[in-house]
Amino acid sequence: MSRLPRYADTGTPFLVIGVLALLTGIVMHSLTLIGMIVVPDGIQLSLANSASFVGLQLAVIALLGSLDARLRGLAGGLLLLAAVAAIATGAHPAGAAVADGWSLQAHVLISLFAYGLLSVGAIVAIFALAQDHRLRARNLNSINALFAPLETTERLLFGITTAGFLSLFLAVLSGFLFVNDLFAQHLVHKTVLSIAALLVFGVLLAGRRFAGWRGRRAVSLYLWGFVILCLAYFGSRFVLEIVLNRSWG
Repeated sequence: MSRLPRYADTGTPFLVIGVLALLTGIVMHSLTLIGMIVVPDGIQLSLANSASFVGLQLAVIALLGSLDARLRGLAGGLLLLAAVAAIATGAHPAGAAVADGWSLQAHVLISLFAYGLLSVGAIVAIFALAQDHRLRARNLNSINALFAPLETTERLLFGITTAGFLSLFLAVLSGFLFVNDLFAQHLVHKTVLSIAALLVFGVLLAGRRFAGWRGRRAVSLYLWGFVILCLAYFGSRFVLEIVLNRSWG
């Protein structure tokens, strides 16, 4: 509520309570997921717990966003999505654990972190598109107070893009270093699509840095990169776990 002007003076106590509640939820969510993912046999992931991990990252970004009054409207939206994703925790049984040493386990966790972070960026990108549409349509009313300035949202998006690109680069690099036969039949589509997504995000960052790309062009390119990434990760996991009843690793 503190994002709305009329609540600016009275919203601080609610903000403090909300931030403390959010922080508590993040800690509890983290402990629960750690207990499900890190098992005696190694690293164990399911499609549902992967989605829950994305929800955890959404909650963390929402917590950071709540510290900036301009981003509290966006933070509230991210938090709602985080709560929905958290419902998936443990909803689908995990497959066999990845127990091939710390190197492969590190690759799996880095990959999950990168995919989750870029998923958060996709939600921010959609938020930016909504802002752009409202401005172009001159749909100006009191609800606009919940939206951060478009430039602020874009800066957040490109900050996430940079961190996500670096994480994805490390994930792909660690895959080549630690995974035996990364182009095996059940991994080739995941590998190729991940590299393609990495290139798209790299082009986007280069365009931003050297040509000043912003607005719909930049957001659309981000979303195309994310679609490719979804096909690489969640699409692959769905086919392997739900259709073929096997696990990756």
